[in-house]
Amino acid sequence: MKRSITSAFLSIVGVKFLLISLDFLSSPLLTRFLGEGYGDYAFLMSVFAIYMIFVSTGVGDGVRKYVAEDRDRPYWDEHVVGFYLRLALLLAAVGCFLLALAAQSGFIQNHLGTSYQTYFYLLSLLVFTSQFREYTRRTLMGFGLERYSEPLLFLDKVLFITVGVGLAYLGYGVPGVLIGHMAGAVVTSLIGLAVIHYRVSLTTALFKIPSREFPRRELFMYNGLSIVLILCLTSLYEIDVMMLGFLSTSQETAYYRIALTLAEFLWIVPLALQNVLLHSTSNIWANNDRERINSLAARITRYTLLFTLLLAIGLAALAPIALPIIYPDDYIASYVPILLLLPGCVGFALARPVLAIGQGKGDLRTLIIATGAAAVVNVTLNGLLIPQYGMYGAAVATSVSYGLMFVFHLWSARQIGFYPAADARIPRALVVGVAAAIPIFLLTEFLRGSAIPLVLVELPVSLIVVPPVGAVVFLALSLLFGAVDVDEIIDFLESAPDPIGKFGSSLR
Repeated sequence: MKRSITSAFLSIVGVKFLLISLDFLSSPLLTRFLGEGYGDYAFLMSVFAIYMIFVSTGVGDGVRKYVAEDRDRPYWDEHVVGFYLRLALLLAAVGCFLLALAAQSGFIQNHLGTSYQTYFYLLSLLVFTSQFREYTRRTLMGFGLERYSEPLLFLDKVLFITVGVGLAYLGYGVPGVLIGHMAGAVVTSLIGLAVIHYRVSLTTALFKIPSREFPRRELFMYNGLSIVLILCLTSLYEIDVMMLGFLSTSQETAYYRIALTLAEFLWIVPLALQNVLLHSTSNIWANNDRERINSLAARITRYTLLFTLLLAIGLAALAPIALPIIYPDDYIASYVPILLLLPGCVGFALARPVLAIGQGKGDLRTLIIATGAAAVVNVTLNGLLIPQYGMYGAAVATSVSYGLMFVFHLWSARQIGFYPAADARIPRALVVGVAAAIPIFLLTEFLRGSAIPLVLVELPVSLIVVPPVGAVVFLALSLLFGAVDVDEIIDFLESAPDPIGKFGSSLR
């Protein structure tokens, strides 16, 4: 299990890094090609993300969890895949119809403007395509096939950039970008369904109804609770954009959206862990191996804290240098919101793996209470601060609620029966962060003004030198202050697939 979790994590995190790189490529292009329309696009995507919680979340989380459990029942995999495939079809059809009805009835034009009617017709089609992209990907993850699910995610992003950004460049605006999303979802869904069909006959799974002994009630209950949980979770990083879109200008919404995009770079590893831990810990919980759960949770919490602190320091130091290169000059206005968001993003990063381990147990009510409390704080603070302080108020409100996520989920973990902070060494990690920040900021300042001329831009030397030097300094300080042990690094390397595993063994 240890080796499989590490292998799955490396498969996911590798693709996450590629996706982040593609986001850095696509978002500056979209800001330029869409102009003021980028604020409308950011608002639409926030609305769509929350809407899809009701359509897709329960299906994706459910199929991933229950396929992974591999219960001792005849045709268990086939029945789970078929149950969620039928549910996915039903929810996608209803979701598509409701958005199209909202556009047709005049409700959208009356509240958002005439241009939004076209947007919502396209969103209704995107509901259907996105549903099956997520269903196929989560099913593959449940089977332990991250080597297929994650490359499909990468392909989806490549197709989106090729088609969506290409159409935006040709002047098709926001509708062109939405068509790009659909193109990626259609292609990856078809490929994913073909891979699943090789494992389980989809025709048989779809039309073969299991006996009454199949635990439909349990699956429906998990589906419903997952929707509530993810609704609370998604509201934490979408409601601020939506409220800013209603209460402020489109341009300020665009600045804030970019600040979020960069600050959420801290979640690359926590998101990978969250994706792999839900289905990877389900069997550990089923075997009641609490010692293994506690060891895993504590070590992951510590590693997550160290890594996100490193990224937060690097982003704070380099963002004012990178922003004018990546985005139009006026997007330097995003820097202050980035700084305000970073502390909370570290807290949310710590909460994500804890949340996933709790989901693996299946005790979602406690997780809903903790996440819902943070969501209520988020909505309340955004409602109070955005009218007076705009995007700065949104950043403060969101950062506070993000930070509370970790505090509240320490409580939820305790209620469920595991202790992620038991060996987290949080004080040592914070000392490492403070000590590492000094040389990283000094090096950034020392290199300011030095640049390498390229074809279109001059690339600041600090963007090349500071990340690797900062990482080495941070690792050395982590070992010096005892935030991480040499044996732990070797253990991690050994648990990875070869040739990394062989290299780790050679270090003993």
